[in-house]
Amino acid sequence: MTKIRTFKNFIDGQWVACRSGQTFENRNPANQDDLVGLFQNSSAEDVNDAVEAASRAYQKWRLYPAPKRAELLYRAGQILIERKEEFAHDMTREMGKVLKESRGDVQEAIDMTFFIAGEGRRMYGHTAPSELPNKFAMSVRIPLGVCGLITPWNFPMAIPSWKMIPALICGNTVVIKPAEDTPLSLVNFCQVLEEAGIPPGVVNLVSGSGNDAGAPLVRHPKTAMISFTGSTAVGRTVAATCAPQNKPHHLEMGGKNIIMVLDDANIDLAVEGAVWGGFGTTGQRCTAASRVAVHKKIYKEFVNRFVRHAKRLRVGEGLNEKIDLGPIINASQLESVSRYVQIGKREGAKLALGGDVLRKGIYKKGFFHEPTIFIDADPRMRIALEEIFGPVVTVLPVNSLEEAIEVGNSVEYGLASSIYTQNVDQAFVAMREMYTGIFYVNASTIGAEVHLPFGGTKATGNGHREAGHTALDVFSEWKSIYIDFSGKLQKAQIDQVEVY
Repeated sequence: MTKIRTFKNFIDGQWVACRSGQTFENRNPANQDDLVGLFQNSSAEDVNDAVEAASRAYQKWRLYPAPKRAELLYRAGQILIERKEEFAHDMTREMGKVLKESRGDVQEAIDMTFFIAGEGRRMYGHTAPSELPNKFAMSVRIPLGVCGLITPWNFPMAIPSWKMIPALICGNTVVIKPAEDTPLSLVNFCQVLEEAGIPPGVVNLVSGSGNDAGAPLVRHPKTAMISFTGSTAVGRTVAATCAPQNKPHHLEMGGKNIIMVLDDANIDLAVEGAVWGGFGTTGQRCTAASRVAVHKKIYKEFVNRFVRHAKRLRVGEGLNEKIDLGPIINASQLESVSRYVQIGKREGAKLALGGDVLRKGIYKKGFFHEPTIFIDADPRMRIALEEIFGPVVTVLPVNSLEEAIEVGNSVEYGLASSIYTQNVDQAFVAMREMYTGIFYVNASTIGAEVHLPFGGTKATGNGHREAGHTALDVFSEWKSIYIDFSGKLQKAQIDQVEVY
């Protein structure tokens, strides 16, 4: 018999069991017989232990020079490179995405770690001329304190890297709670940081449910800020909890992204982008292209090619290199996806491909759904407005670029959008008019790179951005400093300076 592995919380530099001794199971969504391991079912007491450890460690870590903090992160990046394949296999077992995408997830953590480590020597402030003589003015970044981080299951190493690494380079300490479905990838990441030499208490991991561990982390009076990625409903709860404490909070929530295909587009390229955007990661991305607006002049041709291409996608366990789509993350999400398919049918959209849960044969032990395409849909249908988070794409006919933009902006979210056209004028119009945080030309809605800001408008977030140098704004404050060496009291805006 295979020995069941039990994984612990990481608090104050030690791997410890939660106070209750209770654990929860992490099983492979492609094969429920495959028990990945047991993880700590933490409570508010465990969260408090982690926050207290982070609070103590902050007093020294904030004073450690940023370039030296960066050296530890560079070391962590190198360890990630060395263990990339091992971590990718673990990720596919617990999350289900195909192995090549899991490798990409780990690679994104590598890229983020190296990029942000470089900011250790580039956290520039500003100097400015004072309006008074013999006075010096400048601004500098300062850390916030203990950062509470809550991460989702769909990118279980990349997204934690977006939060932990910028927080650390700025001089903060962190307590992070992973999604219940994918705690192993974050355990692996924290082991890397430990091995790289991050001091005890600087990084703390507490696994458990949102109610039992996530909510206490948000409420804790010693967490200086909260960074959350997940559903819009939970994000709003986070915001409501933080507001009475005036606690800064960063929210990255839902998306209902669109690809616009104009009549002059390279159709084969657009189809390829729609397939990748709609069905990559089994549609379980906040940037997934769940809507495609196609000009009526090429609508029929596009649909035929799109359906034909998607029909060839192979569904199965992600560890099989020949598979294109892995499972849905869990039974609840599979039920949600299936429910939206039924909604689409009732609304009158035409089902052009798929639509069914896969239950037989190789699929009977997992949570699998066919790639599904609705066509001839109306933009006001729920399947065209609401985030489904599964392998379901809705195709919408439009008469013009202006109509495509109107459809694109008609949803409550504003994360990513894309246009396929050979007309540079139309590309720039769409680039200007689409109210989304990310925009692509002749590419799909997924594929963000770590050196540019990531995030969206409207219900997608609350105005902050991850990745790029803007990540530093989430995890630091500005301090303005004035040094008066005149030897006398000078009153800005009041004293008149003589003209020499």
